[in-house]
Amino acid sequence: FAAIENSIEGSVNITQDTLAFEVDLFIQREVVISIQLNLMVAPGTAMADVERIVSFPHAIAQCRGWLALNLPDAEVQASNSTADAARLLATEPDGRTAAIAPSRAADAYGLEVLAADVEDHPENQTRFVLVAADGIPAPTGHDKTSLVVFQRADRPGSLLGILQEFAARSLNLTRLESRPTKQGLGNYCFLMDLEGHLADELVADCLRNLHMKHGHVKFLGSYPAAGSNGDAVRHEASEASLSADDWLTDLRSRILG
Repeated sequence: FAAIENSIEGSVNITQDTLAFEVDLFIQREVVISIQLNLMVAPGTAMADVERIVSFPHAIAQCRGWLALNLPDAEVQASNSTADAARLLATEPDGRTAAIAPSRAADAYGLEVLAADVEDHPENQTRFVLVAADGIPAPTGHDKTSLVVFQRADRPGSLLGILQEFAARSLNLTRLESRPTKQGLGNYCFLMDLEGHLADELVADCLRNLHMKHGHVKFLGSYPAAGSNGDAVRHEASEASLSADDWLTDLRSRILG
């Protein structure tokens, strides 16, 4: 699993950019986990001894208020993940370094929790995604589709044209943000999550039109949405739409020759 979004700090850009620009992987599922962060140290280390804090940048940002109040002079060092911060601390204990990580990391690496729940906001949740090289999970009726839309050209109304494809089909976007494409200043793409599955007629039709009209579309996956409940929702063509299709087919059948 890779962290992709946090309720406090927003998107995890390293994950977003990896999926958008560097690899061809499909999201298989997502989970949302409540995050409780702790300051942990090698056994015997006191708060007064701590001169350096190691953790994942998003985790550090989620605790900046607590750190400013309790360890204002400590040096901050980034790690690849909160688990990696705990591992590094356990591997090279120096009596001056602390890590910020969930409590299970302290249990796993034999560290002591010096201060619990050091995050600034109690409603701290992180969304994680599981990815694979191939395969799209079957629709469940409670699904989410993720994609990246690259513009053919940066022109007035470009984003509006993209959004109209969703609005015309009553497809609900649950996330929309822009990211630089790394190909020049001012060159952006759009990362989107929407309710529905590629197997749904209207979702498929929307993706087809996006690909045809608005430029390259990178499909990141259709997968079960986290915490889904209630009645299943499938975005199929409406009765009015099917009636219109029948009407048009009948008209075309009358073309001579």
